[in-house]
Amino acid sequence: MIRTFALAAAVLAPVSLAAQDLPTAPYLPLATATTAAQTALDACAAEGQNVSVAIVARDGATKVLLKADNSGPHTASSATGKAFASAGLGRDTAGLAEFIAGNPQNSGLRDMDPRLVIQAGGLPIRIGGALVGGIGVGGAPSGDIDASCARAGLDAIGAE
Repeated sequence: MIRTFALAAAVLAPVSLAAQDLPTAPYLPLATATTAAQTALDACAAEGQNVSVAIVARDGATKVLLKADNSGPHTASSATGKAFASAGLGRDTAGLAEFIAGNPQNSGLRDMDPRLVIQAGGLPIRIGGALVGGIGVGGAPSGDIDASCARAGLDAIGAE
């Protein structure tokens, strides 16, 4: 009996220690992502804009994609590409566009991944200082409008 207990303890001890040592990482819950996307869509609708809004997780996987009625056929891919760029590079896409324009030696960033859309309207999602994803809005007649709608979505979830 004691041998059985000792053997079980010896076998199970490394498993419990390994489980305690697993890293933890902040993530963007689906409900939170949905709230941000719907708020951004509503903000643009209030300005008469039919846009698409995408939220991607930190790994670039699309969590939410909302496409307004009568939005253009390009808006979903634009929004997703902006969100992907912001999540992947941790910066707003308008700032990235300006950075590339002012530093031609970095123009290769545009071609780094075909999923990147580096135009205004994408913002990184940071909660508690941790980068957990990106939001992108596409379809308004200016990137500034796209970005302001995205900002409304971030404000709704308390993101930085």
